[in-house]
Amino acid sequence: MSLKRFPNALNVSSKILGEQLKFPNGRVAPNRFMKASMSERLSTYSPEDPKKHGLPTEKILNVYDKWGNGQFGMIITGNVLVDPTNLEDAGNAIIFKEGDSSERRSLYTQWAQKMKQDGALAIMQISHAGRQTSVKVNPTPWGASDIELKTDPPGSRYGKPIALTTEQVQTEVIDRFVYAAKYAYECGFDGIQLHGAFGYLLTQFTSPTTNKRTDKYGGSLENRNRLIMEIYDEIKKEIPESSGFLVGIKTNLKEWQDEGSSVEDAKFFCEAYEKKKFDFVELTGGTAEKFKFEHERESTKVREAFFVEFADA
Repeated sequence: MSLKRFPNALNVSSKILGEQLKFPNGRVAPNRFMKASMSERLSTYSPEDPKKHGLPTEKILNVYDKWGNGQFGMIITGNVLVDPTNLEDAGNAIIFKEGDSSERRSLYTQWAQKMKQDGALAIMQISHAGRQTSVKVNPTPWGASDIELKTDPPGSRYGKPIALTTEQVQTEVIDRFVYAAKYAYECGFDGIQLHGAFGYLLTQFTSPTTNKRTDKYGGSLENRNRLIMEIYDEIKKEIPESSGFLVGIKTNLKEWQDEGSSVEDAKFFCEAYEKKKFDFVELTGGTAEKFKFEHERESTKVREAFFVEFADA
């Protein structure tokens, strides 16, 4: 049944999946299997009490204890948010300076340990929801621009964002991502993955649909990608190169909506990430306005690979 369900376009041995994968910085994953990120929403939600807000719970630690015994090569957490007021939804795990405590550090350290039980590399995905913050969490989130996400009826799921000033890009975005990355390193994670896909804040900067800025973060492809590159540079300043700490990114290949980013944009961004020496890139696509988690073409449906044609490009 499995051969019929998952046909191979080429006669390629699956043995390569069991081989080690060596990253550019020297880190080695024991095999090629990766547990990708999901949104578990199993952490605490206490916005009135920073010390108790966004703490990993026993439920989420139990889930990762199971995956940590799954012999994966690499395990990526569900999105860990870097801003306590710009969440994908209530129940997200959060890392933020205002909520730091010995309890939070202990819980994240346990999380990393559970992920690494079978030798997997433990990667934390760090994220900022921006305009895709649930309206029940924050009706006026930050955004690259003040363009509201379309819902029916308007405003039912997401509020109208406030455009970040140039100065706030540093204090409310870059500084928070860098703090979370260093926190992950200090708690024993092997690396982080920047969430630059699915319409979250980093995507709101790279996409012409949501980026109408006229400062150094808007306009050209290079300017729209500038925020991600600056976050990378600042992380590298904080974490020793000798540690082998991985820095990767999840990025959109295509948005499938008016003025949305294209495959050509993605090629430009990925070339920039390779030149910058990102350790890995995960390819995906779509936003909350136009989800792309289902097949629309027989050529991809038969392979059960959502973005394989674009990944080739």
